[in-house]
Amino acid sequence: MDIAASSDEKVFSPPPKEKVKKIGATEIQKAAEAIHNRRKVTQKIVFTFLYIAAAINGLALFIIIFFMLKNGLSAISWTFLTDIPRDAMTKGGIFPCIIGTVYLSFGAILVSLPIGVASAIYLNEYARPGRILRIIRLGINNLAGVPSVVFGLFGLAFFVIYLKMGVSIAAGALTLGAITLPVIIGSTEEALKTVPDTYREASLALGATKWQTIWRVVLPAALPGILTGAILGLSRAAGETAPIMFTAAAFFVPEKMPSSIFSKIMALPYHIYVLATAGTEIEATRPLQYGTALVLIGLVLGMNLLAIIWRSRLRRKLK
Repeated sequence: MDIAASSDEKVFSPPPKEKVKKIGATEIQKAAEAIHNRRKVTQKIVFTFLYIAAAINGLALFIIIFFMLKNGLSAISWTFLTDIPRDAMTKGGIFPCIIGTVYLSFGAILVSLPIGVASAIYLNEYARPGRILRIIRLGINNLAGVPSVVFGLFGLAFFVIYLKMGVSIAAGALTLGAITLPVIIGSTEEALKTVPDTYREASLALGATKWQTIWRVVLPAALPGILTGAILGLSRAAGETAPIMFTAAAFFVPEKMPSSIFSKIMALPYHIYVLATAGTEIEATRPLQYGTALVLIGLVLGMNLLAIIWRSRLRRKLK
């Protein structure tokens, strides 16, 4: 009995108490302050790099605009903006080029915006996660990385030759629309993701269908983000040279206004290329080259400014 009792006492005897190191309130406060200071230092370093990157971008833009103003401002005049090129493009103006650029840019947006928004709605609202969705996203990402000259060759083979559109506004706008399509799909999909799911749930709970929810609730809330993608697409379409070289632009067009969407046109990017490389008097047209580039920058900034103002008004209405 004594042996059993002693063995039970050994088995059920409580373990010795571990010594717990007690930390005072001052030591905890010091550790918290050290962690906070490290985070502040890290934040300052990261923000400094961001400020430097933003300053470099701003400085580069300022240098480019200053360079264009210095070399091209002397060529800007009312005749330069409203007349057609004359005397082997050494005199006259660039009005047909301005009109052609506007036609191509807005034509590309009219083509790519509905298709891009519809594709983003399918990917974000209807498509189920899986292999097919991954393949579609991979195709969109690869399409965004294709060089513009490849799009130009595609437009030449498909729109100009196979569909027999010829070198025309329609062929150029469709080609530029294909270029801007990945940008619009990506920005629209991100804008749709920012809309809270509670909006969709509340609309469905009130008896609306899924399409009514998307059309009347989700799209209005995501419209500012969609316009951001349209602005980016418009800027890219206005500045492309290689695609319109094969599909839409001509060396010289005597008319100020195109007669139809199947007419050849002049465009600012291609006009700059012609003046700088293929002209008969390249040095004599140097001020015209910089003046045309300055007009192109102003045109793109102006179109972007209008879209930004519209987007800001929509955001204020939504708030």
